[in-house]
Amino acid sequence: MTSNTVREKSMLKFFTPLLAVLLLPTVVVASTVEQSSELTPVGAERSGNAAGTIPPWSGGITSPVAGFVKGSHHLDPFADDVVLFTISADNQQAYADNLTEGQKALLQQYPDTWRMNIYPSRRSAAYPEFVYKAFETNASASVLITEGRGGVENSVVTSPFPVPTQGVEVIWNHNLRWRGIHITAVDGMAAVTRRGNYTLILQNVEWAIPYALPREKGIEAQYSNILLAYKSKVFAPGFITGSGALALDSLNHNKSRRETWIYSPDLRRVLRAPFSGYDNPTQNSDSLRFNDEGDMYNGSPSLFDWTLLGKREIYIPYNAYRLHQDTLQTEDILAKKHINPEHARYELHRVWVVEGTLKKDEKARSHKYSRRVFYIDEDSWQIAAADNYDKEGVLWRTSEGHMINYYEVPVPWYTLQVYYDLKQGRYLVNGLDNQRKAPVFDKDINPRLFGPNALDFYVR
Repeated sequence: MTSNTVREKSMLKFFTPLLAVLLLPTVVVASTVEQSSELTPVGAERSGNAAGTIPPWSGGITSPVAGFVKGSHHLDPFADDVVLFTISADNQQAYADNLTEGQKALLQQYPDTWRMNIYPSRRSAAYPEFVYKAFETNASASVLITEGRGGVENSVVTSPFPVPTQGVEVIWNHNLRWRGIHITAVDGMAAVTRRGNYTLILQNVEWAIPYALPREKGIEAQYSNILLAYKSKVFAPGFITGSGALALDSLNHNKSRRETWIYSPDLRRVLRAPFSGYDNPTQNSDSLRFNDEGDMYNGSPSLFDWTLLGKREIYIPYNAYRLHQDTLQTEDILAKKHINPEHARYELHRVWVVEGTLKKDEKARSHKYSRRVFYIDEDSWQIAAADNYDKEGVLWRTSEGHMINYYEVPVPWYTLQVYYDLKQGRYLVNGLDNQRKAPVFDKDINPRLFGPNALDFYVR
């Protein structure tokens, strides 16, 4: 019996019990919204800010906009909103307290072309009822493993620490946040050169996230050590068509590391890949993004010491339905040095600020970033912006996650991720699906489709 067969049978063992609960209805809670607590169900401040520029959370968007069809791109629930003002290189000093260092750098580096259109703040984030209940369970049950380096025990479904006291807890809140159960999408990726040229790489992608399933007991006791399974298949351009990958990410990194397989169309074989985390360059990214920057950040946080710097009010990408529209072509979004600012929407929101400092041990020293600063939306535990510094302490790369509420679920998640390399004057975009199908969220996971032996079938 091959190791791949053993692995697939192991996956069947922990996935099969899940099928009994997959058909549970997704009902959005209403009563929770009306509670008088100072915090929302996810741990955010329920009230607005003193200036009135951030509104109270009133439940978010909990149902589809009229006219929305599943599988189509999402209609903009805030289409009538107008720009309140624009931040540019000329006036950025007046808004410095509400900008990230990366945003300031972009305004300074591209003063003639980059700007930030500021819209009314809409706290649209919302989740199904069972996710809110999981936050309540996690608040008293979740425990860090080896001070957070290994993972989290006893948490279920979503972010484990709704009221965090440590930076590493916020990192795990992002890594384990609820993103749905089974997502199928088309991911368009483009590495834009200094001259504005690019090749659009298109791939079919799927996520299966057993941790996200509704249940009462912790996953560690029932379902081995799998956080999520991810697979991809490139279908354009022709010279790389047919390549694919499968990754299984762990909950407890002390027990097992991420496992990855790739399909080589030249060899027509599935091959076990070397470890694919940390600062290994992402495939097809032209080395503009590291593997641990996918989904803005992923994987074990063990190489950095994480410090919780508190909360700030920051203009972050939010409700990016304009970028999401199927009326846009790729060339409408990708400008020469950055995305087209006319299609980006920024709003003032409260964010948790977490700083990661590279550890001094031999294993950590190899990572190419010496420091990272993450800005995490309080309503979704999702990283909205990230600043990454080189070994000399100079800001090297800055990235932004442009989110929408996929309101048919509902779940806040990215529609576009943008990674700027300030040294090279280049950038990378992934999530370009405007002329393809929008992501589809399902409650079903077929374990046979996420074993290594299934990758060969998937890519053909």
